[in-house]
Order: sequence, then C-alpha cells, then structure tokens
Amino acid sequence: MAKPTYILDAFAFMAYFENEPGAERVEQILQDVKGGNARACISIINLGEVVYNTERKHGLAKAQDTLALIQEMPIEILSADHQTVFAAAHIKANHPVSYADAFVVVAAQNLNGIVMTGDPEFHDVTELAKIEWLKRKE
Repeated sequence: MAKPTYILDAFAFMAYFENEPGAERVEQILQDVKGGNARACISIINLGEVVYNTERKHGLAKAQDTLALIQEMPIEILSADHQTVFAAAHIKANHPVSYADAFVVVAAQNLNGIVMTGDPEFHDVTELAKIEWLKRKE
C-alpha cells in the first residue's frame, strides 16, 4: 500500500505552532513522515502565509525562527512554477477560496494528496481534493 501524502495548509502549521486543537494530528503526521510511513508537503505560497501570520502575531524574530524550524522538518516545500500558478488561478477564478488556498488544492491534485486543514474555505473545494479536517478553536 502506498504511503499517504499530506498537504499541510497554513492552518495546520499555525495550529501546530500555537498548540491549538489539531496540533496533535499534525504532530502524528510529522512522526509518520519521520518513520517513513507518510509524506508531507507545503507549498512555498502557504509557507509564506505561515511566515506572515507569525510575524503579524509575534514579530519578525519569531517568524524567522518558525521558518527555520519548518525548514528543518521532514516536509517537502513545493515550488510554484508557471503551470502551478495558472492551475491555482483557475481554481481561484471558479471557487470562493483564497489564492493561497488554491495552491494547496493544486498540490493535493498533483500529488494525489490529502489536504490537512481546519479552514472552512475548503468546504467549497471538497469535490476537487481529499480533505482531512483538523479540529478548530471554539
């Protein structure tokens, strides 16, 4: 059986680093990746989202530390070539999701991956990608 590929949305990383609901599931995935039982990816666009959200909440130094931590994790950072950008643009044009979220969908489609998120915007694209819903703060 092929190992699962998880596409982590910015929501997943923010939950993980803020120790919010859903953090345990993200940790479990990271452990599965370390054990060779799964693959985890984040789009460079969504990584930028994590960085700017962290800087906005906690300042530049914390954002830089967070980026360094992610770069040390067993997570593939997916680039955004022309084909990816235009595929994300097509999704954004036809679905009420953020442009950054469209990159998550494209990655999931290209890698037959499972989107890890708690972002309610993804309810509008459930027909385009498999989604595993993380718990949200109440």
